[in-house]
Amino acid sequence: MSRIAATFEGLRAQRRAALVPFVTAGDPTPATTLGMLRALVKNGADIVELGVPFSDPMADGPTIQRSSERALRAGTGLAMILDTVKEYRREDDRTPIVLMGYANPVEHMGAEKFAARAKESGVDGVLIVDYPPEESGAWVEALAGAGIDPIFLLSPTSSESRIDLVARMAKGYIYYVSLKGVTGAATIDTADVERMLTRIRARTGVPVGVGFGIRDPQTARAIARFADAVVIGSRLVEEIERSEPGLAAANAGAVLAGFRAGVDAAAGDRSAE
Repeated sequence: MSRIAATFEGLRAQRRAALVPFVTAGDPTPATTLGMLRALVKNGADIVELGVPFSDPMADGPTIQRSSERALRAGTGLAMILDTVKEYRREDDRTPIVLMGYANPVEHMGAEKFAARAKESGVDGVLIVDYPPEESGAWVEALAGAGIDPIFLLSPTSSESRIDLVARMAKGYIYYVSLKGVTGAATIDTADVERMLTRIRARTGVPVGVGFGIRDPQTARAIARFADAVVIGSRLVEEIERSEPGLAAANAGAVLAGFRAGVDAAAGDRSAE
């Protein structure tokens, strides 16, 4: 069983949703990423999404765009990120790590070479924002050969046929974008999100995580009552941005701990239902 599947199985037995922090690798510097992974896991991360910085992050709002700019200015690259994951695996063989980014860095390395290096490093899943599922057959095959889960996005505007396709192709979890627009853009309508997750779950047994726009523990608690995972991104990246580099990991960890409390409170809500 993969690390991602084992994580969701364990959480399901506890009636808990996964807490999934997103940070951009190399933000504010490549040297801080290892400490960031440690701080996030110490403060409650069940799975960690590491963003691969890219110069044209079309799905991301200004906050995460700036984090990519900082990471790129500091010299962060895909090979460096894979080396960091490999180093982290020497001390933690349990927590799943998912890379999230765009096609160009992967295609520059080559999909087959990337999959092999990601496997060697201990990466568990990969989400490439601009790989539409309709054109991802070879990509999914490359990841499958390395035992890595392909993760895809669904959104409020996804058609029935797109939902069916992603339901057939995705492994690990499906990432549901909870609002129209870029990351951190607006306020979530939790009732709409719950209705959409019901539609998705009617087509697949793959866990469904919810991200984009979850900015406080109260919203995380509301989402965790019905989602399999809650993804926290922009709020953490804001904390990193306003922190001194030496304090960024500790401060992001402290913010994540608040979200951990919210998600855990939802487990109590579920038990009381």
